Amino acid sequence: MADLLTFGLLSLSSLLIIVNPLAVALIYVSLTDTMEKADRLKVAYDANRVALFVMLTFAIAGGLILQLFGISLEAFRVAGGILLFGIGMEMVYAKTSRTKMTATEKYEGIDTDDVSIVPLAVPMISGPGTITTVIVLMNEATDFGIYAYALVFFLCPFVIGINYYMMKNADIITKYIGPREYRVIGRLMGILLIAIAVQFVITGLRTAFPILIGGL
Repeated sequence: MADLLTFGLLSLSSLLIIVNPLAVALIYVSLTDTMEKADRLKVAYDANRVALFVMLTFAIAGGLILQLFGISLEAFRVAGGILLFGIGMEMVYAKTSRTKMTATEKYEGIDTDDVSIVPLAVPMISGPGTITTVIVLMNEATDFGIYAYALVFFLCPFVIGINYYMMKNADIITKYIGPREYRVIGRLMGILLIAIAVQFVITGLRTAFPILIGGL
């Protein structure tokens, strides 16, 4: 039970940090500031609905996709850890991760009528980092049984629910959290994400090379 609780806390923190609802809310405000309130709420709903669909799709089919391309779980854990490490470093240095949204995508999003799918749902909410995290967590769940799988499936809509709530209340949030506060929070979350990423890499290397890691 203790191991399952630890896995649950790791899964929750990983998904919250990589989705980063605060950053999404701030980007959402900048992309929808000229819209009517009803249209903005529809954008928030559609973006989170699509993002949840993407997350659950890869939670279910991620393992099959790896098998299809002949990618081992250990290789994906290491690769995923490196990707998350890079995202964490960008957060520490207060940069918007290029795996979430490029400058071009943000510029094109401002000029388009529908920003819910691109760039908000993909790649802002459910980008490569989120997809990688979901697949790794689902494969990590094999060590803990059916309850761990159910936990990851529950946490996906739970995190999306938090993200949707923050997007709906983005105007209020931006009154209290300015650029300086956001950078401080972002750096702290980046440090945590780096630690999680390193743990993913260690787990992958320990499984693939038990002698080198000393995991005999």
